[in-house]
Parts: sequence; C-alpha cells; structure tokens
Amino acid sequence: MLTDADNVLLTRTGPATPMGDLFRRFWHPVLLSAELPEPDGAPVRVTILGEELRAFRTTDGSVGLVSPRCPHRGADLFFGRNEDGGIRCAYHGWKFGVDGRCLALPTMDPGPARERAEDNVRLLAYPTREAGGFVWAYLGPREHVPPLPRFEFLTLPASHFFVSKKLQQCNWAQACEGGLDTAHFSFLHMAISKADDVTARLLTKVSSGADTVRWMRDDGAPRFTIADHRAGLVLGAARRGDPGETYWRISQFLMPNHGLAPNAFPGENYHGQCWVPIDDTSCWIHNYTWNPDRPLTDAERGRYRAGSGVNAEVDAKYIPLRRRENDYLIDRVKQKTDSYTGIEGVSEQDACIQDSQGLIADRSTEHLGPTDMGVIRFRRLILDAVRALANGEPPVAIAHPEAFCVRGGGAVAPSDMKLADVMRIRFGHENGLVSAGTDTAGTLASA
Repeated sequence: MLTDADNVLLTRTGPATPMGDLFRRFWHPVLLSAELPEPDGAPVRVTILGEELRAFRTTDGSVGLVSPRCPHRGADLFFGRNEDGGIRCAYHGWKFGVDGRCLALPTMDPGPARERAEDNVRLLAYPTREAGGFVWAYLGPREHVPPLPRFEFLTLPASHFFVSKKLQQCNWAQACEGGLDTAHFSFLHMAISKADDVTARLLTKVSSGADTVRWMRDDGAPRFTIADHRAGLVLGAARRGDPGETYWRISQFLMPNHGLAPNAFPGENYHGQCWVPIDDTSCWIHNYTWNPDRPLTDAERGRYRAGSGVNAEVDAKYIPLRRRENDYLIDRVKQKTDSYTGIEGVSEQDACIQDSQGLIADRSTEHLGPTDMGVIRFRRLILDAVRALANGEPPVAIAHPEAFCVRGGGAVAPSDMKLADVMRIRFGHENGLVSAGTDTAGTLASA
C-alpha cells in the first residue's frame, strides 16, 4: 500500500505538481493525426496534464498546440480562423504561428510600435512532432527538449501499424496499473464455460498447439520476475504449462506511462498503450498495434476499429459505448453463464474494474500480494524518478530514446529457464531490445 501523501504524489499531474513536472519531461501523444485531417481545418480542443490547449494544422501541414486564449483580450482561439500558416483570432484579427510568434496585428497602424508589439507579444505554444499516426507534444522546459522516444512502431511504414484512442474515466495511474497487472487475465477476461471458451477468441494458440487459455485458467498465481532497464521495466509472469514447461507472459513498462502487452508470439501483432492524463480524474488511452514483419490486413484493421483487444468500441468523440454511465452494459445472465464480468470487450472489462476503484483509487487501504509485484515496482520506479527530479536529476530514460524500442510477448520455455535467458532466446536481448535481434521463437522447450 501507499501512504496518502505518496498516493497524492503518484496521481496529481497538473501544472506545478511533482508528477506533473516529471511527465512534462517526456513527449506524449495528444491527438490522433486523423483528428486534424486537413491543412487550415478547424482547431481542436485539447486538455492534457490539466492544461487547456488548442491544436490546429497549418497550410504546410505542421501542427500547432497553443494556449486557448488570444493574448489580446482572451478570446477563445477554438473559434479562430486557421489560415495561411497561422491561427487568427476572430475577435480582432491577431494572428499567431505554431511557435506562438505573432504574425499579424491588424488593429495597430504600421510602424515601429507595431513592429515592437509583434516582436514582444507571444502566444504560449508547445513543440509538436507527428509520428506513428499520433501528434506528440512536449510540455516541459525548452532548454531540455529530448528526442522523440524510438518506439518500434514509429520506425515502421503506416501499413504496418494501427492506432486508436479512448476516454478512460479514472486517474491515469490506476489505468496504467491495470495494464501492468497481467495476473488478472486468469479471471477478469476468462470465460466460465470450458466447452465454449470465449476467451480463446481473444488469444492465438502457440504454433506448437499449447493451450495458453488453459494455462491461464489453471494457474491464477503467476510468479513474477522483474528487471530494470534504461526506459523502464521488463515484467515476466510465469505460469505452469504442460509438464516440464513454463508459459511466460512478458510485458514492458516504459516511462512514464506506456505499457506493452504480453500476449504476442512470433508473427503475431504487438500491442501497446499510453495513459495520458487529461486531468486528475480522467485520461486518454492511446493504443498502438503493429507488426514488424508485414502490413496489417484490412480484416485486422476492421476488427480494431470495431473494438478488439486493447481497442474499445467508441463513438465519434472516442468515448466508449460501454462506460461508467451505463454500467458498461453488463449482462448479468452472461455473467452467470459466459464470462466473469458479463461485459463485452477486453478493453471495456479493464475499464469497468479500473473505474470501479474510484476516480482516484485509495491505495492506503490495499492488501497487496505476490502477483502485485509489477504494480509495486512500477510505483517505486516512478515515485523515485519524481523525487530525483525534485533534487535536480532528470529521468534517465529521456537521454536514451533507443531504449524504448523493445518488445514484450509470450514464450514457452523449460521450467528451469530464467527470464533473462528466455528474453535472449525469444527477442535476442535480455531487455527485449529490437536493435539487438528479432523474434526467434515462441516455444523454447527445445532450446
């Protein structure tokens, strides 16, 4: 459990908060590129880390992320005119570029006074980058702008990845912890009936025919091995497989708010999530799915758009159709006969439980056990990073963008094989670094 003070430290990310300061040292996905579909299109409202902002795509295709208020009289630039390389306030025509520089002051006569004003009047603007189907933003100190982290999907052509987003109605940290808690798959996402196993539709059997669903059902207490690396943590959860074998589900936590799912075997699609705080009681979950070896098929993209795996079924505003206000459309009959929750969708099942902990979970009342080791190590890592930054030590991860190019996934190995050896054989590196090797095996029993 955490103290009340540490729970506040973990969950508050607004301006001038210690966790907010840490988050602002990293790049974050703030929009899907598709939300700004055309140059000189309509501005979009954005709230991130408790800050209200406006995003717009200029004539040349670059993206601005700026204060919502014109510095003249405070009019909202959401109603501004996006034109000819900048956004123009509809009130008096003041115009600003993506860097916040004043481009036009039509309410002043030409001359030295206007020139001085154009030099001095600035609109708050944050650096942006576009990569992997997302608009990324950096809200931290300008003298310390780090490079964009090198996630594997950012290195691939657009044909090889799919991105989505959904609203989550709780604090970022408990949603993130839910993603790192891989022990819950034995229950939350499990079918009741062994004869008609709906869970099997969510997973792919190992090529050897080993039954991953059966192993997760039969062993609800995985043993965790956790290792630190420059970008975060490798979290290995070992379950009993067939005689003499261990089924490993290996996830990654990447600072400060990314998680890679543990399900993929060689050749399958990889999944990641980023929990971006809107404020202290809600967040956007940005999802990314990629395949390093081939383009995603139209059928796969169709399933993801309709809601599959980490992707929720959402409306036009990216709000899940099954959410807090309608009790996630829980079906109590199906809960008796079909699944533990009676709720459709892995993403929606996760959201239900995470939201049910409260808008901000009270971690001072928890009773943690061995399967919570991933959550415990996540909290220790990120709280230590907050305290180090307060003492003038920037997070290690921002200096190592290459350390984010890692994979997680599944493997079947001999029972006596350690996680580091499983990682080296499965991924070519004990931390799962892609640059060190490629997918080599899903079943390691003969290694």
